[in-house]
Amino acid sequence: MTENASQQPPAPTTELPTQYAPADVEGPLYERWVERGYFEADAKSDKPPYTVVIPPPNVTGSLHLGHAFEHTLIDALTRRKRMQGHETLWQPGMDHAGIATQNVVERELAKEGKSRHDLGREAFVERVWQWKAESGGQISGQMRRLGDGVAWSRERFTMDEGLSQAVQTIFKRLYDDELIYRAERIINWCPRCLTAISDIEVEYQDDDGELVSMRYGDGDDSIVVATTRAETMLGDTAVAVHPDDERYRHLVGTLVKLPLTDRSIPVVADEHVDPEFGTGAVKVTPAHDPNDFEIGQRHGLPSLTIMDEHAVITAHGPFQGLDRLEARSAIVAALRAEGRIVAEKRPYVHSVGHCSRCKTTIEPRLSMQWWVKVGPLAKAAGDAVRDGRVRIHPQEMEKRYFDWVDNLHDWCISRQLWWGHRIPVWYGPDGEVVCVGPDEQPPTGEGWRQDTDVLDTWFSSGLWPFSTLGWPERTESLAKFYPNSVLVTGYDILFFWVARMMMFGLYAMDGTPPFHTIALHGMVRDQFGKKMSKSFGNAVNPLDWMDKYGSDALRFTLARGANPGVDVPIGEDWVQGSRNFANKIWNATRFALMNGATVEGPLPEPSAMSSTDRWILSRLNSVVAEVDAYYDDYQFAKLSDTLFHFAWDEVFDWYVELSKTVFQAGGEPAKVSQRVLGEVLDVTLRLLHPVVPFVTETLWTTLTGGESVVIADWPADSGFRDAAAEREISSLQSVITEVRRFRADQGLQPGQRVPARLTLDGTSLAPHEAAIRQLLRLQPGGDSFTATATLPVAGAEVALDLSGTIDVAAERKRLAKDLAAAEKEKAQATAKLGNEAFLAKAPDQVVDKIRTRLAKAEEDIARIQSQLERLPQA
Repeated sequence: MTENASQQPPAPTTELPTQYAPADVEGPLYERWVERGYFEADAKSDKPPYTVVIPPPNVTGSLHLGHAFEHTLIDALTRRKRMQGHETLWQPGMDHAGIATQNVVERELAKEGKSRHDLGREAFVERVWQWKAESGGQISGQMRRLGDGVAWSRERFTMDEGLSQAVQTIFKRLYDDELIYRAERIINWCPRCLTAISDIEVEYQDDDGELVSMRYGDGDDSIVVATTRAETMLGDTAVAVHPDDERYRHLVGTLVKLPLTDRSIPVVADEHVDPEFGTGAVKVTPAHDPNDFEIGQRHGLPSLTIMDEHAVITAHGPFQGLDRLEARSAIVAALRAEGRIVAEKRPYVHSVGHCSRCKTTIEPRLSMQWWVKVGPLAKAAGDAVRDGRVRIHPQEMEKRYFDWVDNLHDWCISRQLWWGHRIPVWYGPDGEVVCVGPDEQPPTGEGWRQDTDVLDTWFSSGLWPFSTLGWPERTESLAKFYPNSVLVTGYDILFFWVARMMMFGLYAMDGTPPFHTIALHGMVRDQFGKKMSKSFGNAVNPLDWMDKYGSDALRFTLARGANPGVDVPIGEDWVQGSRNFANKIWNATRFALMNGATVEGPLPEPSAMSSTDRWILSRLNSVVAEVDAYYDDYQFAKLSDTLFHFAWDEVFDWYVELSKTVFQAGGEPAKVSQRVLGEVLDVTLRLLHPVVPFVTETLWTTLTGGESVVIADWPADSGFRDAAAEREISSLQSVITEVRRFRADQGLQPGQRVPARLTLDGTSLAPHEAAIRQLLRLQPGGDSFTATATLPVAGAEVALDLSGTIDVAAERKRLAKDLAAAEKEKAQATAKLGNEAFLAKAPDQVVDKIRTRLAKAEEDIARIQSQLERLPQA
């Protein structure tokens, strides 16, 4: 018995189709849920709130396995909380995806022979909105396919009017608090997209390049430096050495001639230099390298920009007008001609940053940009975790979080794009700078102009937990649903998105963090643990698997692999296995309905139940408690595995099978078991529902006649346990399992009947004799019964008469042959493991493999000898 036991009237029909067809039920079921408003959230409700925001997918995107994985976990959490009586909000929405969306529309224009400059800024932005209306948001329909229980009426977009007001409001506040400023710094620049990009938009990969060592200066005063970007030497303004490096101490403070130019540059001492790396001397190009920029700031060096935004050389001289790669080759050739090349290494494999959108090599570039002064914001974000206001799960991820927020550099928030939130700053004809808030009028008059840059997409998504609830207005939704209960997201964006939400949430909401818990999951990989990628040929479209196996199968597979913070391998075979599980649930429920399973009326008293009934109810309550504990600890893999084994093994394979003889016999015991079976299925389906919503909805409403399992009560552990019944059924399982194993060892067919005598005196198994005989295909022994094998198990004794059922002589011959092979395998493995010379040379994995073979051989020998002993004499 469980708390919240269903009191629904019986279903008007107990008929189910013979097979479960996901494609026929999933779409209509989802639309019914949406139409009935099950997923909407009421800010006026007096229920306790439970809030999760969706990590907003790009408006350009479509559903990939990473989305499907994350959405499955969030949907499971929110469906359970809804069933537990919480006012549950899963907040949906999309990100405007500045660079990605602008690229999409620019490609469309290119097909028409146009560029955005042909249209002008205003017309281009209007064209992007048109594209969004016609083609954007494809992922919303795919989320419905997956079963996402989001509050669609609350769907937001990071460029909608309300969120734009939030962006302008927080920009103005940060600016007024001197936490936003404009300065010239090194940024990641994409020469193709023609914009600064964030660190998360830079993908690093090992490229084949070149390492060139070249000599600056002449004679004893010369110094050798090495570089992978020879073209940047045109912007060198110093050579740096470590202050304690005796090799170069005499050169510090002197000037060396910079080859191919008319300039001389100083040698400076800086502790940033590693004297053990290369020659111990580094060229300093402050305008084209972030580390060099810092050295330049410390030593007051000039910053010379020698490339334009297209990465074309602008420095006067013979290389002007060349692309950076063309200039690299030409400069090395010119240095070689002057005899200044000391060494060249090709290929030189090194890590190079690429734009994640267009794959162009990133160019570090000095540029005037807008920045957030993150120091005080990052400290607050770190303190919120340290003092326990926010919990990171799993806890071991806290160190990575602290490593990031404690060492965070100021954040470049401006992007040289047209699509996005335009920076609300105006410049006047006499150098005036005015930041305009949402309720203020921008300055007008001749000579005033607005900044042409837009804000980094992460700026607006950093406001997501509160801007989607109506901030900066003090709305009912903001009061009800902020802070969010939990953020479910991948560990890969712990720094880039999570840290920014923490900083902005604490700042905007007067020290209240945006969520109580950050639950981090891993990345989805293929079945071999390899990252999924189109270039690897192992990328999977989740819609294909949903079409083939059903959405429940994909969801269950993903949840069953979801250990906190750990990557999730997945293969099609696993999804097929989950489809088989859905079919098993369907078939078992169909059998139960055909045999009178019901939820009508209260559960009988335990005294009226059989030990089998009490056992399954005891186990059911234990599983309810286990599943609740796993949910509270975000252990999706463990809760899914627990439900899988309980449903498949204990309910379907044991309880249903053991109940068949009761149903066949009829009478009051059958009625009791029918009610118990109905209760077990009712609770099991409710427990499974958050992970596999479609099949459970169909089965639960048929079983109970209830409106929908979506709004049913979540099961609660009543505390009922029956340890004696659990021991009794465990003994029964041992008997059945052991006899089945013996039958298989003897080569008997599963359906083959065998005469048997059961001695159950002195055990608790006597009431189960009918079930034992039925499940083991054992018929009563007649007058001619002769026991050829006797199996003592769990205090009972099962005597079998195998005469006439097998050819004993042939079976002994077969087993003797198998025994000889096993003994030979054992002898060979033992000899190798006893050879010291072999063990000294063999790799560990080879030795381990031989040890495994030895253990297997010994196990086989014991098993075969036992089978031979049990065989009757020929």
